[in-house]
Amino acid sequence: MPLAARRPRPAGTPPERKAMSAAGLRAFFNIGRDWGLTDGEQITLLGGPGRSTYYKWKAAPESAAPGHDTLERLSYVLGIYKALQILLPDVRAADAWVKKANSAPLFGGRSALERMLGGNVADLLAVRQYLDAQRGGWA
Repeated sequence: MPLAARRPRPAGTPPERKAMSAAGLRAFFNIGRDWGLTDGEQITLLGGPGRSTYYKWKAAPESAAPGHDTLERLSYVLGIYKALQILLPDVRAADAWVKKANSAPLFGGRSALERMLGGNVADLLAVRQYLDAQRGGWA
């Protein structure tokens, strides 16, 4: 057997990426349910996949193959969710926070969800960094 055939696959190769994508999408759809998001809002947060792609991902996340942009977005949404669970241990308060008006300069009286629905990855990053700073993490 050639040496190349015996080398272990590096992390992040297609099988591992597919498994991580499926887990991330399952978590995302659960978060979308908990936050009371519409399909349109979820599509925007995912970076605008076509509606048919979105519904395929929702029905069978294990067969999804989202691109790098979508995976980055999933990471930010999952991080936002986790930060809220830490900052607001009452689950209902944590889930409601994303839709409440916020006077912090980052939001200008709008909700975090409104900011996240701007459509840019940077909007998700900004909310994530804000929450990390609130809990004493990096900003």
